Amino acid sequence: MRRDTIFYQLFLQSPTLLFDLIPNRPDNADEYVFDSIEVKETSFRIDGVFMPPTRFGMVYFSEVQFQLDELLYERMVSEISIYAYRHREQLFDWQAVVIYPSRNIEQSRTELVREFLASGRIARVYLDELGTGAELPIGLGLMVLTTLEGDAAKTEARRLIALAEGTRAIIELVSTIIVYKFTNLTRDEVDEMLGITLQQTRVYQDAKAEGELIGEARGEARMILRLLNRRLGLVPDRVLTQIQQLTVPQLEDLGEALLDFTSLVDLEGWLSRNPQ
Repeated sequence: MRRDTIFYQLFLQSPTLLFDLIPNRPDNADEYVFDSIEVKETSFRIDGVFMPPTRFGMVYFSEVQFQLDELLYERMVSEISIYAYRHREQLFDWQAVVIYPSRNIEQSRTELVREFLASGRIARVYLDELGTGAELPIGLGLMVLTTLEGDAAKTEARRLIALAEGTRAIIELVSTIIVYKFTNLTRDEVDEMLGITLQQTRVYQDAKAEGELIGEARGEARMILRLLNRRLGLVPDRVLTQIQQLTVPQLEDLGEALLDFTSLVDLEGWLSRNPQ
């Protein structure tokens, strides 16, 4: 299961989720920007970086670790140290947050980083100790869902979909997590298993959005044609076809420009300068 991708999407949609996992939430948490950075000199990559709105804020680094890595902490400290060396003017203070499914995934030897762990410079989060799904906000519930298997995963997925109340981004994330877990099922089969309706799927929402956009364009075109007919007289069919192919922004521009038109020549000249 590609959990890095799932957590990247979660943090991208809601950077403040990281601060729900740790104590000492910054006062300006809502202003943080999430990104992923590469330390090119060593080919290291820091999965999650939460940048404060000002250079004097705390920078948070996150790592999602679902497999045992006995050198994780040493690697993180190396990556962050190189980043700090290269970007000292952008880094006032930092904290790293490691997200584990459970304690048994954590590396066994920690002597070399014990000061970082003891001080909280490196904070550890164990998803199976956050509480049950019903006790958690929906964002944290999505994180916990990545640790569940079988019927427990299906039950929690259905609960999160109900809580989502039609929010497309959340429903898609739930569906994606379950697709990764049940590799023998297609996306459509997973949606059916979870009770996701046609109206909640990406295909339906994209088609709906496209339909609304087309409807908006047609309505705009009809209004523009009425104004043109009143100002210039009957618009020829060949010009009518051109106008009907314009985008909504182009139609809005035409609506402003037509106030200066005095003849069909002006309209044709505008259309030649604004091809479809």
